[in-house]
This record gives sequence, C-alpha cells and structure tokens, in this order.
Amino acid sequence: MASTLSLRPAGRDDANYKLHFRMINEQQVEDICIDFFYKPHTITLLTVTVLSLMYFAFTRDDEHSDNNLRVGLIVVVSFFLVISVLAFPNGPFTRPHPAIWRMVFGESSLNHSDYLSFVRVGLSQVKTLMYWLDPNLRYATREADIMEYAVNCSVITWERIMSHFDIFAFGHFGGWAMKALLIRSYGLCWTISITWELTELFFMHLLPNFAECWWDQVILDILLCNGGGIWLGMTVCRFLEIRTYRWASIKEIHSTTGKIKRAVLQFTPASWTYVRWFDPKSSFQRLAGIYLFMILWQLTELNTFFLKHIFVFQASHPLSWCRILLIGVITAPTVRQYYAYLTDTQCKRVGTQCWVFGAIAFLEALACVKFGHDLFSKTQIRYVLLWLLCLALITLLCLNGMVWYEQNKMKVRLCRSLQ
Repeated sequence: MASTLSLRPAGRDDANYKLHFRMINEQQVEDICIDFFYKPHTITLLTVTVLSLMYFAFTRDDEHSDNNLRVGLIVVVSFFLVISVLAFPNGPFTRPHPAIWRMVFGESSLNHSDYLSFVRVGLSQVKTLMYWLDPNLRYATREADIMEYAVNCSVITWERIMSHFDIFAFGHFGGWAMKALLIRSYGLCWTISITWELTELFFMHLLPNFAECWWDQVILDILLCNGGGIWLGMTVCRFLEIRTYRWASIKEIHSTTGKIKRAVLQFTPASWTYVRWFDPKSSFQRLAGIYLFMILWQLTELNTFFLKHIFVFQASHPLSWCRILLIGVITAPTVRQYYAYLTDTQCKRVGTQCWVFGAIAFLEALACVKFGHDLFSKTQIRYVLLWLLCLALITLLCLNGMVWYEQNKMKVRLCRSLQ
C-alpha cells in the first residue's frame, strides 16, 4: 500500500512534465482572428489532393519517362507534406501559421530519410541519381580545381578588395544576421564566428577553398561580414525585445491600409522571448550543453563545404542553396527547442525537431566520411587533434568569460538596488 502511494506523486509529476513539454514545443494559437484559417479542412484537403493525383495520373506523357519520374517525385513530396500538415505537431512557433512549421518538420523528416537511404548505397548510385535530377552535373567541376586561393596576399588593392564583395559576401552577411536572430547572444555568435575561422585553417589541407589571405579572413570575414551581420541581427533582437505586442483582430481594423499592415505583420513574431543562455549560477550541465550546441553548429557548417566538394556541385547550384535554405529554416525551431531544454528545469527532453536536426547533421557527416574516402585519406591527424583542442579551449574560455560577465552584471544590479 505504501509503495502504491509513493508512486502517485511521480505519476502526477510525469503528467505535468509532459504537459509543460507540449506547451513549449507544440504551441497553440491564442486569440484567433479569422477562424477559417485555423479550422480543420480535412475533407476539402483530401478532395483537392485526390483531384490533383488524378490530374497527374492521366496527363502524363509516355514519351518522356524521366520527366514523369521527376513529376512523380514532386507529387510524392507534396503528398507527404500534406500528411505533415494533418499529423505532425505545431512546433514552438505559431507565425505565420502552424501549418508552415508542420511542413518544415515534415521536410526535415523526409530529408533525414533520404540520408538514411544514401548511406546504404554506393557513390556511383548517388551520382546516377544526381545526374538524373540534373544532367548538367556530369560536367560540373569543383571550384577548388579551377581557382587559386590565398595567392599574392601581400598585394592589397582597392579593386581586389571590391572583387570579394559578390553575392556570396552578401549571403555571408545575411546568414550571420539570421544566426544572430536565432541565437540572440553576442558572446555565442562571436565565439562561433572566431572558432569557424580556425576551423577553416585546420581543414585547409582538405578543402583548398578554405585558404584565404589574412586580410580577407580577419577584415572582410570576421569584422565586416560576420561582425556586421551579428550587429544587425542583435539590433533587430533588441528592437523586438522592447516592442509591445498587442495584436488586434483584423476584423476590428476598418481601414484597408490597416488590414494590409496587419496581414504583413502576421509574418513577424507573435511575442518575443528574452533569451538568457548563461546564468550566474549556470550548472556544468548547461555549460556542457552549450558546448555541444557549438560543436554541432561547426559540424553543420563543415558539412556544407564537404558535401559540395565530394559530390561535385558548385555553391550556386540548387542542391547547395536549397540545402542551406532548408537547414536555415529547420534551425529556427531547433534552437528554440534546445534552448528550452537547457534552461527550463521542467523540460526533460529535447524537442522532436531538435532531435531530427541532430540526426541530419550526423548523417551528413557520415555520408561525407563514407563517400569521401579518398579525400579523408589525406587527413593530417595532428591538424584534426589541434582543431579539437583549440576548439575546446577557446569555447570553454569564452563560456567561462560569459558566465563571469553575467555574474558581474548581477553584482552591479544588486549594488544599485541596495543604493
């Protein structure tokens, strides 16, 4: 009897933890403005889906089998995303609509399944699939095979500097602005930025395009692109943090301009969570979790360059920028769920999207190692060991420095309150 009674509080605690987990990672929409967009339309969706399948089934051209297969692949992906909208959880965000984030989770699950299939086949089979998707990839060349890097670094001219400000430089800047919006910490962003430049140095013997002149790496990359992007992203964070969120229903807005403005604001956050990765009393578990977060971030960045080098496609190819776009979208709910796991004592496990993202990152790395055997056979072990050591030391120093900063900031606030 006593043992039965002792188990009851634990059961209630488990139920509370599960409920709290769902409140964080499966957000529900509050204060619905237009009921139509949030009511289930399963019969309508099924009807549209069946009619679409009938259209594609009876309008195919038997003379173009490859095109039929490509259309069939698109139909399969689309049908899977429809199922995602119906079956998968909302995720931690509700804007612009929970269905968007259900499809994001569905696409990440599909991507995860693709990598599971790839690691079971040979390189020739993967290349056959790539050439079927895009026959022009047969003639693709690596950028490292046709370009020279870190040449004549002592020659610094205005024309040479301006030549580096291409579409990729603006993409680099925008990428760091987005990273700052997701991470919301100057310390973490700068630590990731600096350690990534060290990563490029240590892996330069495998990827020649990592070789850069000192002024390109320090001034253009770290200070201008990375630093400028971090500053922009954190500035937007501060603006959103101090903003007052009072959402009026679009039905209550009578002017056309006001309705359009409210519709556009649907693509902005419904609220803003103040992010505090570090606490003056941060536990070792939280510090270890943040360290793992930074290692996983570095791994995801490395996968980008190894994938396009091993499978031979350029950065401008859809295989490259579509993957970057997908990873960027997946990262948003992933970071939110991981932050909740680290900082919320009632959140006992990571969110599903976070788990899938970690699995994708490791499967990509596994695919790189498996299919890039010739490349990794040239690995200089001492560089990899030095990279791991430097990454660990610099990251731990930065983490301790940020904890020290938070402790001193709390002491200053305490002194001011006592005065």
